[in-house]
Amino acid sequence: MIRFSDRVAVITGGASGIARALCRQLGREGIRAIGVVDFSDAVGDVCRDINAELKRETLIPYRGDVTDRAFRRAVFDDLKSRFGGVQICVPAAGIVRDGLAVKIDKESGKARLYDQDLFEKVLSVNLTAAVYWAMETIASVAEARFARSQGKWSHAEGVQGEVVFIGSVSSAGNKGQVCYSSTKAALGGAAATLAKEAIFHGVRVAIVHPGFTDTPMVRAMDPKFLAEHVLPHTQLGRLLAPEEVADAITFMIRNPAVSGSIWADAGWHPQA
Repeated sequence: MIRFSDRVAVITGGASGIARALCRQLGREGIRAIGVVDFSDAVGDVCRDINAELKRETLIPYRGDVTDRAFRRAVFDDLKSRFGGVQICVPAAGIVRDGLAVKIDKESGKARLYDQDLFEKVLSVNLTAAVYWAMETIASVAEARFARSQGKWSHAEGVQGEVVFIGSVSSAGNKGQVCYSSTKAALGGAAATLAKEAIFHGVRVAIVHPGFTDTPMVRAMDPKFLAEHVLPHTQLGRLLAPEEVADAITFMIRNPAVSGSIWADAGWHPQA
């Protein structure tokens, strides 16, 4: 088991939903510090509120675009200057832009494809940014080891860092989510590949696939769709609480014997 008091984390999308719940939980676990990243102005208020609850300055807000390379580098540079580096990454920032892959225009009879600009935007946030924030964390651990004249990691040293991606039950395919599902499925491949590479430096990489969770993103969906196509097929009969998913992520981070993926889905899977 790891000691959270020895770890510095970076969590993207931390101003709301699952990521905010995770920031609170890791704070309660005694983590040394968390860089909380979000595009929303609310990130500062979230950090102040949780810090007040914890009675210590644990969360540090960073407002910016996760797809911005210079911003990403600045966050890691700042955390390195403050704490010596980052060991945990949960790149949870994500967006959804639902739409059918192909739809016939009833007036013209022509087929309309899902907008490519939207596809590339979702891809840049959900996949590219997530992978690069993860790789920056692995690099942080690798550089720290090199500075200590340490080469290939040995199990006798104990795990040096953890990355947990946020997938989705939609990674198995879901109607109307050709783009979102593609990004979440691709994260599974990224996690599997980085898991094989990053362990050289002592970093574990895994992925948690949440089901429909009570977050602003899900609440923005059509209530009729949720009532007719989601809740009846969920064993719990309700949306997951962000804290329940955060607990699964924390478990994945804490226990080095756990690898691969965890499905925190409450028994719901996309229908054919």
